Amino acid sequence: MNGLDALQWPAMLVTVLAAWLVASRSPRRRKLGFWGFLASNVLWVVWGWHAGATALIVLQFALAALNLRGAYKNDAAARTARRATT
Repeated sequence: MNGLDALQWPAMLVTVLAAWLVASRSPRRRKLGFWGFLASNVLWVVWGWHAGATALIVLQFALAALNLRGAYKNDAAARTARRATT
């Protein structure tokens, strides 16, 4: 197994950690989770390119778009909550 083959393990760990954070009630932790998902998308694309996994690469771009949407909605919800408490 060369270095790029081993990249799937950190990608998997980052994905699992990001899922844990996104499930948090804390907007800050959710924000970190979405950024973690985006990092895992990059890792999976690099690994998928190396492995010739075209469907995985396309999936990661679709998931990255959803993660950007989630991050935006999380930020909007956090801004609304801050305004409600002031």
